[in-house]
Amino acid sequence: MHKWKCIIVDDEDVDRLMILSYAKRFPNLEICGVFKSSENALKFLEKEPVDILFLDIDMPETNGLEFRKKAAQIPVCIYITGHAEYAVESFELETLDYIVKPIKFDRFEKAMQRVEQFMEIKNKVAQFEMSFGVESISIKDGNELIKVKRSDIIYLEALKDYTQIVTTKRRYCVWSNIGSILKQDFFQSFIRVHRSYAIQKQFINYKNSSVIFLNNGIEIPIGRSYKDNLK
Repeated sequence: MHKWKCIIVDDEDVDRLMILSYAKRFPNLEICGVFKSSENALKFLEKEPVDILFLDIDMPETNGLEFRKKAAQIPVCIYITGHAEYAVESFELETLDYIVKPIKFDRFEKAMQRVEQFMEIKNKVAQFEMSFGVESISIKDGNELIKVKRSDIIYLEALKDYTQIVTTKRRYCVWSNIGSILKQDFFQSFIRVHRSYAIQKQFINYKNSSVIFLNNGIEIPIGRSYKDNLK
């Protein structure tokens, strides 16, 4: 079994111990450090590579949002915080998940399912290639060549150096950042609504000031700097 190295950073003693107890239930997590101080955690990261970061936001010295900017090399960041109002801002910093305290194990478990999906995609992404047609793209998945219609693509999601193409049937990943993909003529009908998301407007059900609700029940955050794109 492959293990992922993780650290926990939270200045609250009870929450820090709770996260640690939940993380210990997952044998594929290797807990490399548990930190009360963000500064001590940053010093640790100067010497040790880490795969997953469990991070509080409201901390003295360096808060969680600033911490993430300084630790951008970590592939997976999961915020665990008592401040729901930071959710949209956190997703601007390549956040995989956002858990609001008090922490419940079933919610932590769902976050770990997302981590497993992300890591699986990350390991397979090099096998995917993409070529463009007029109304469809061809995606090479290993030895299989799959044709995907533009009308079936619901949204694009940026996952660090690659992009997930989410369709009505399944998900594909290509080794290209979302900005480069959106420059292709094929994707000109897509609206960039967030640093990490671009959608096709026909899939929008309704929206409020911070979230878009798609007609399949998926919720997409709206980045503050992208709100004008929706006018």
